[in-house]
Amino acid sequence: MRILYVEDKKALAKAVEQILNKNNYGVDISYDGEDGLYQALTGIYDIVVLDIMLPKMDGISVLQEMRKAGITTPVILLTAKGDPEDKVKGLDSGADDYLAKPFHAEELLARLRALGRRKGQLIHDGILRFGDLELNLSLLELTCRDNRYNLTLKESQLLEMLITNRGTIVNINSILEKLWGYDYEALGNHVRVHVSFLRKKMILMNSSVQIKAVRGVGYTLIDTKEVRDV
Repeated sequence: MRILYVEDKKALAKAVEQILNKNNYGVDISYDGEDGLYQALTGIYDIVVLDIMLPKMDGISVLQEMRKAGITTPVILLTAKGDPEDKVKGLDSGADDYLAKPFHAEELLARLRALGRRKGQLIHDGILRFGDLELNLSLLELTCRDNRYNLTLKESQLLEMLITNRGTIVNINSILEKLWGYDYEALGNHVRVHVSFLRKKMILMNSSVQIKAVRGVGYTLIDTKEVRDV
């Protein structure tokens, strides 16, 4: 899961980034409203954590512009403690949740998990399932019946993206943007390498799930057992 965190206090932003990274979230940070809006409009994020008090453009305005542009990404709005007016205005502008500052890291993580469950109905108790595979997003662990493999963070994020987009072809550029961010142009064949790692682990686990390449477009997941049963 990739998070956009929009916060102008750099020390706080970096501290929260470390906590989110430790909990296996990919994080991009914006330090002002204009840049936050620019990044949010890419549509590559699973959740946006958005402070209200920002330079250049306040968080409410950023949120309103996101919704006007059709960006439905869930937003957690960071509000001043005990300010009901900001909370009401934020929710009316399209926020999905709010969190009063200062906040505890565990509360933020709980709200991210809750929004993640709401956004992706395929995820239950932190487990993502497809065919005979189970992906534990917290432990970065892939299970197929009695076989288990630990994944790297990028492998887990790639498989998560393929499972949550089941039935569609996931574009290579979308994968690069989601997993590696804006510097992806220099990464060359990173996606192909990570797909190869995942394929080898699936074969060793004797899984019926395969990653199918669509030349020049991207990748999709198929369950060969379902194909055989048709």
